[in-house]
Amino acid sequence: MQPSQEAEAAGGRPRPRGIIVISVVVLLEALALLGAAAWYAFELLTGAPVLTFWGAVFTLGLLLAFSVWLFAVGHFLFRGYRWTRAAALVAQLFVLTIGFPTMTGGLVAPGLAMIVPAAAAIVFLFQKDVVAYASRTGGTSGVL
Repeated sequence: MQPSQEAEAAGGRPRPRGIIVISVVVLLEALALLGAAAWYAFELLTGAPVLTFWGAVFTLGLLLAFSVWLFAVGHFLFRGYRWTRAAALVAQLFVLTIGFPTMTGGLVAPGLAMIVPAAAAIVFLFQKDVVAYASRTGGTSGVL
């Protein structure tokens, strides 16, 4: 899709800065999960002790699936699709549920590294220009 077609599909509105910030936060979270999955797979392949091998494989699959889901959310939020607002909000709430216990458990820097971007993304998700921009539905073109 050409830039002019993409702007037209998003209602002719310019892309707000909030959309860019949220998309970057979500994509960085996806990269972090992909990195965690790579580390987990390395540990699994090098013989780290696990209670059940298939449980560990399932956990690895969940990490990879959630990473792919976040990449899709970031991409389609950047393009202005409506469904991504709820998906990004849920992802940020999950990050906050991990970030607060991390910070209060004594790991302040990693906790803040999770809480601050997630809080910023949540604030941007509810700005009027972001809501107006991210109101595109599937339309006639293929969503994926």
